[in-house]
Formats: sequence, structure tokens, C-alpha cells
Amino acid sequence: MLIGQLADALEIPTRTIRFYERKGLLPEPQRADNGYRVYDDATLARLRFIRTAQAAGLTLAEIASIIHVRDDGTAPCSHVDSLLETKLAEVRDRRRQLAALESELAQLLDRSRQLDPADCTAGEICHIFSPSDHT
Repeated sequence: MLIGQLADALEIPTRTIRFYERKGLLPEPQRADNGYRVYDDATLARLRFIRTAQAAGLTLAEIASIIHVRDDGTAPCSHVDSLLETKLAEVRDRRRQLAALESELAQLLDRSRQLDPADCTAGEICHIFSPSDHT
């Protein structure tokens, strides 16, 4: 299939396919006599894998590492497990950070609703963020 057909099958732009080729995520395609790229079902499967792995939060570098393990003839399952474990720990840590930020923002919002804007001095810029209590 041609690049446009491949892109249509996956609903991605052709430039994305070319980008993946440049990054080494896809093998160099065969070329027709007219110079057009010609792709096979293996490329379609690899692109589906890349898109699914991205949806799981893996970076292109992490995806490339999985592909390299596979291309070296080894099943990448333990490598993928390790990547997913790390990704899950990162997500959990980020959730904790977001929960703390949510709490901080709620406190600031409560504070802003209790303060009188007339009490805000030019030196404070905005007394919502001032450590001193104006209430």
C-alpha cells in the first residue's frame, strides 16, 4: 500500500509516518519504480503498536526501545513490564502532586473570597498570595 493508504487506514497524517521513519520506529519502506513508498501489513501492524503504546503513555524513545528489543529477536515482554511499572509509578506520583495542588488552589480560592480587594497594597501585588492574614 502507498503512504496515503497507510495513513488513511490509521487516520494519521502522512507526515507522522515519515517522522516515525526518520526516528527509526519504522523500517525503511520499499520503493516502487516511480519512487513512491510502498508499505506492507507488517508496517501497518507496527504503526498500530506505536499508536497503542503512545495511548498507554509511553514516549517515542520508550517505544523505540521496545521495537529494538523485538528487532533483536527477543520478546520484549519483561522490558515492557518494566516500562509500564515505571510509567504507573510516575502517574501515581503525578496524581499525588495534583491532589496537593488542588488543595492549595482551593485554600487560595477560599482566602480570596474572604479578603477585601480594598485592603490590597501595591507592595503586596495581590494579597491572596500574601502570607500575612488580612481577615
